[in-house]
Amino acid sequence: MTGRDLLGEPAAVLVPVKSFASAKLRLAPALGAGERARLARSLATGVVRAASPLPVAVACDDEEVATWAAGEGAAVCWTPGLGLNGAVAAGVTFLAERGATRVVVAHGDLPFATGLAALATGEGVTLVPDRHERGTNVCVVPSRAGFAFAYGPGSFLRHQAEAARLGLALTVVRSAALGLDVDEPEDLALARRRSSAALPAGTGHGRGATAVPA
Repeated sequence: MTGRDLLGEPAAVLVPVKSFASAKLRLAPALGAGERARLARSLATGVVRAASPLPVAVACDDEEVATWAAGEGAAVCWTPGLGLNGAVAAGVTFLAERGATRVVVAHGDLPFATGLAALATGEGVTLVPDRHERGTNVCVVPSRAGFAFAYGPGSFLRHQAEAARLGLALTVVRSAALGLDVDEPEDLALARRRSSAALPAGTGHGRGATAVPA
């Protein structure tokens, strides 16, 4: 496990990231394998950088991702074979053990990630749904609440129910920026339209937007 010391920080950001090579398979009708890998890396880089000034950890089980994360100054939480929900739960525990009392869980495919630190304030659970209000793009939880993550279709409703089960106050933040995640070709097309400039994937980030392939 690598990255800067998190002790004493009241909040931190957790970004679960799968292998770049196997990411974004649903974009195959629009992008080739190499383009998908570059896009996945570019999107994840934008999210990790959007965590500033909070410390950030990446939950992963891929050596390339771990090397990339360390290069971005993130702590690495190694989570082999746990799946998304298990990896996020392990990552939250990892950060709790290092002093974080609140954890902002942000998916690594948000092309307009911004304002993650602002979401860490407050109490209880904060949810940012996707633009369809089915998935959960950002989930902020008390690190030791025992929150049971349930990602996948319908997770927005399941996470609301989990907050209620735990008796935690719930805040829902609907954000045009954070509500867009890139899973399908139509998401990619929308991200292209919203981008201030169409640049090749991986060329850099500007004005809170991640470069997407034209």
